Amino acid sequence: MFIITYKKIFFAIALVLIVGSIVTMAIKGFNLGVDFTGGSMLDVSYDTRPSIALLNAAIKSIQPDAEIQYAGTNDVLIRTAPIDETAKTTIMTALTIQGAQPTEKSFDTIGPSVGRELRSKAILAVVLASLAIICFIAFAFREVSKPISSWVYGCTAVLGLIHNIIIPAGFFSLFHLQVDTLFVVGLLTIIGVSVHDTIVVFDRTRENLKINEAKKIHEEFSHTVGKSIKQTFTRSIMTSVTVLLSLAALYFFGPQSTQNLAIVMFLGMLFGAYSSIFLASPLLVVWNDRKMKKAGKK
Repeated sequence: MFIITYKKIFFAIALVLIVGSIVTMAIKGFNLGVDFTGGSMLDVSYDTRPSIALLNAAIKSIQPDAEIQYAGTNDVLIRTAPIDETAKTTIMTALTIQGAQPTEKSFDTIGPSVGRELRSKAILAVVLASLAIICFIAFAFREVSKPISSWVYGCTAVLGLIHNIIIPAGFFSLFHLQVDTLFVVGLLTIIGVSVHDTIVVFDRTRENLKINEAKKIHEEFSHTVGKSIKQTFTRSIMTSVTVLLSLAALYFFGPQSTQNLAIVMFLGMLFGAYSSIFLASPLLVVWNDRKMKKAGKK
């Protein structure tokens, strides 16, 4: 019950993080990758891959804006502004370092208009996923209409999801980490996975409401929600910890190309666990309290 009792403190923590993230994004913006700004991506492979320092020294002199990173076991990814075949040939020549010959695996160029389209579709995907979750939860909880409508459960869950994706986005803006399609994949995964714990708590609340109704127990809604959180607290924490450990392993031991994905998912799952326990269900209580106050005034 302490979560319901001190819900204003947990709301304040979330509000500070959300406002801080929004201010950071407004001031610093994002380090958009080639996927969104347009540009070229060259994927090469080596039998013996040179160090990043040698690769940077070879490429930066001819393409100062190039971004170089390892991928897989022997691959190297080079991201630049849009280049033509002549410039690509120059880069391939420069990549021949200390006798190590690169083999071209792929070369793609994305125009600025395509980048803008991808950005628009990414935003649309997030919005549509959120609306789908509202509709699904409202349908799943359609038998629960007292003391609050099933639509409230869906809207509350999405408010928690907004918290879960804004904070990682603010983190990426603050530390100037690259935002690309993997970042969007991470956000969509957060939306799909982090809502799971929220639904578990909501479902236990629904079960307890049905039990109270069947046994004709007159219990305050806030007490029912607090009891439901307590009953699912350990399960939610253990589930989140196992996922966070897996994502930490992906970051530290996985390829460099997936590190940003691991970061956004780690942050999303971390704050998703927070919102599921400390935000979503207490918001149901706040909603019900406001409803009761309005009914009392009338």
